[in-house]
Amino acid sequence: MEARFKLNWIIDKSSAGLLVKEFLKQEEISRIALTDIKFRGGFILVNNEEVNVRYKLNEGDSLSVIFPAEIPSEGVMAENIPLTILYEDEFLLVVNKPAMMNTIPSREHPKGSLANALVGYYQRVGIQATSHIVTRLDRDTSGIVLIAKHRHVHHLFSKMQQNGLVKRTYEAFASGILEVDNGTIIEPIGRKQDSIIEREVRADGQYACTHYKVIKSYSTFTHLELRLETGRTHQIRVHMSFLGHPLLGDDLYGGDTSLIKRQALHCKKIQFLHPFYKKDMSFSAPPPEDMNRILEADLLE
Repeated sequence: MEARFKLNWIIDKSSAGLLVKEFLKQEEISRIALTDIKFRGGFILVNNEEVNVRYKLNEGDSLSVIFPAEIPSEGVMAENIPLTILYEDEFLLVVNKPAMMNTIPSREHPKGSLANALVGYYQRVGIQATSHIVTRLDRDTSGIVLIAKHRHVHHLFSKMQQNGLVKRTYEAFASGILEVDNGTIIEPIGRKQDSIIEREVRADGQYACTHYKVIKSYSTFTHLELRLETGRTHQIRVHMSFLGHPLLGDDLYGGDTSLIKRQALHCKKIQFLHPFYKKDMSFSAPPPEDMNRILEADLLE
């Protein structure tokens, strides 16, 4: 039998007397997941014997949930693309995505995405899974991406994101000199009329909050650190453009492209509580060479 995603618990005194379905609800296993387990080849075992969700648990019981095998998406072709893996365990991956790589395939770029690379990697190492990308980045944005190895893990991370428990820190270069060294931009963001790509600050948009801190000001641009409280499409790019300081290289939102040919934006750090190990996790990745060259260009002036 192919490898399945499996979770195990030893029932303690506080959970004794609960039905399996009540216990699994406490463990954030959704009703949809339980339906999949029941009808698509999964199993619930207590002391290695198959039970249903109405089984009443006893102290000391060994409970296992074996999820149905995942079927990789037919719409994502496996490709042998190198991955820069910062961390991996049985539940998740943390990778450093280069600029000019889509997170998922698009009509314009059906190949070469991070999702394509993941499906190829899973095939090579024998993981039965499809791509579950938790934190997406724009094609031109480099940096850290968090990936779940199973849909249930993705479900847990999605709830954590909704509660602000997956924290990402970015580094960027913005046009001009900011007057305030620290600030918070709270402006709603929505799709720009007559565009399927571009976003803008607009009254009927979704709530969006960005914190920024100046690392250093240079002659014609500012080096920034940014932290998101929300994850709207193009949020940093739109908010900085709204301030009158578009990111260098971001021609979609008015940025100067003389020093870099893509938006100068990099996700340099991610922090979260591991949903199973219950440990604080933190990973960092330095900006790539094209962003470092911006500083070198300023020094040469």
